[in-house]
Amino acid sequence: MTQTVPSTEPTPGYGRPTLIDRRRRQRSLRIVLVLLLVAALATTGYVVRRLLDDTSRDYLSTNGWPTIGQGAYQIGNQQPRASADQKPVPIASVAKVMTAVVVLKHRPLRTDAAGPAIVVSADDVADTDRRRRQDQSIVAVTAGERLTERDALMALMLPSANNVAAMLARFVSGSIPAFVTEMNRTADHLGMDDTTYTDPSGFDEHTVSTARDQLVLARVAAKDDTLAGIMNTQKYRLPVAGVVHNTDTLLGSGGFVGMKTGSDDAAGGCFMFRAYRSIDGVNTAIIGVVLGQHGHHLITAGLYAAKQLVDRLAPQAAHP
Repeated sequence: MTQTVPSTEPTPGYGRPTLIDRRRRQRSLRIVLVLLLVAALATTGYVVRRLLDDTSRDYLSTNGWPTIGQGAYQIGNQQPRASADQKPVPIASVAKVMTAVVVLKHRPLRTDAAGPAIVVSADDVADTDRRRRQDQSIVAVTAGERLTERDALMALMLPSANNVAAMLARFVSGSIPAFVTEMNRTADHLGMDDTTYTDPSGFDEHTVSTARDQLVLARVAAKDDTLAGIMNTQKYRLPVAGVVHNTDTLLGSGGFVGMKTGSDDAAGGCFMFRAYRSIDGVNTAIIGVVLGQHGHHLITAGLYAAKQLVDRLAPQAAHP
């Protein structure tokens, strides 16, 4: 009788997996691992965004003012209002609004004009390098580069370039101390009694003011069509630095049309702003200033303190 020898090959579907089965399982495992990784990253990203997101945080007290720092505003032609805690504090790059006002006072610029050229010197480049090492806000420049007055004002107001603030000061007054004297003279003329400028960029923490004083300056800046147009520009191309963007990310939403952000450790988050909202059926300007705001991102803290204040004053936006 012939004896049948059992086969050593596994029957498909039973016993040890085939090579094809093993590859399928490995592929399925990789897919599962990738999906788990994506889910973990998405969750982590969401948590990080929530931790860093100041947009939903409540910067307002029940009476509409920021809970910290100080504020001031004017609705249309109504009387200006200011919070009770007005005292001179550092204002960071909000100081650049006065710099721009003084520049345009001495060198008026039509809304469609480029203006005279400022030639970047080797000293300007060295000053820029020094400021970069100090982690100041700057734009790249090269010796011999020609910046028009409009270029320089855009660099000053959009990316908030401290090195260009110094260049503009020398362009107008010959030296930074002479320009700062002119800044303080203009502040005195406007009745900004609690304001002292010590530099054209606001980097020096001894440049101080109040929200009430800066509101006076904001009304002056809003009347200058050239400056208002610059502050309402989202991006601009410079000869060497290339495209620069406005630090005011509220532009183009909620009726916001400028004006200037400022932030550093001494000043916190600051924002001089102008927005249009529908009030009693009339498209109305709201001009204001918030100083000394704190959050996970100082610029955002200043922006959204202002936004929440405007939303409380006039909930319905005239411009979507």
